[in-house]
Amino acid sequence: MLIINRDTAYVSEILAELKKSDMILVEGTLYPLLSRLKSEGLLSYTWEESKLGPPRKYYALTDKGREKLSILKETWKELSSSINSLSK
Repeated sequence: MLIINRDTAYVSEILAELKKSDMILVEGTLYPLLSRLKSEGLLSYTWEESKLGPPRKYYALTDKGREKLSILKETWKELSSSINSLSK
């Protein structure tokens, strides 16, 4: 969701960004996740023509998705703070 929050994204772009961050994920895992997020109303997608082949599905966050991402980021900050506190 963090990647898609920046701009619409195609699956291969999402995978490349994850790989750059040392988070290895395969398409077979990403597609079901994106499907679930779309079913929950957190993502939408549009089809765009590609110069290199068939049309591509580009994902974007919905307003509900941006709200959920904000909650997740706050939860992560709290969890990270707790872990840092425990490790002192």
